[in-house]
Parts: sequence; C-alpha cells; structure tokens
Amino acid sequence: MTDDEIKKDMTLGDIITKHPETAKIMVGYGLHCIGCHVATWETLEQGAKAHGLGDKQIEDMLKEMNDIIEKKE
Repeated sequence: MTDDEIKKDMTLGDIITKHPETAKIMVGYGLHCIGCHVATWETLEQGAKAHGLGDKQIEDMLKEMNDIIEKKE
C-alpha cells in the first residue's frame, strides 16, 4: 500500500477530497451519503455501518478503493 492508503477511520469527506475516483465504489456499496454534510466528520466505517454494511463488506470496499488508487499511481 501507499502513503495514500484509505483506512476505515478516515472521514468520508477526506476520502472524496483526496480520491474523488473512489466515489463510484462507495456509491456501489450503498453509501449515497458521500455528499451529505455528515460526510465531513463521519468515518468510512461509521457511514458504512449506518447503511447496514458488515465488516467483510467494509474490508472489500477498502480493498477496491485502495486498488483503484494504486492503479492511478
């Protein structure tokens, strides 16, 4: 992984700001809240769990997002 690795304790707002290309992955997992005001302080894990995702789904989403970042570099 790179220094830009996305982690589940990062806020949704920070992720979208640094890696806008990951938005489509989050939306695909049901996180349509990425543009919501809550996204500025809610972590990826908090948002995912609020939308009913389990730990395995969160880990899968993180892997997909980090894979897309690595390919970009």
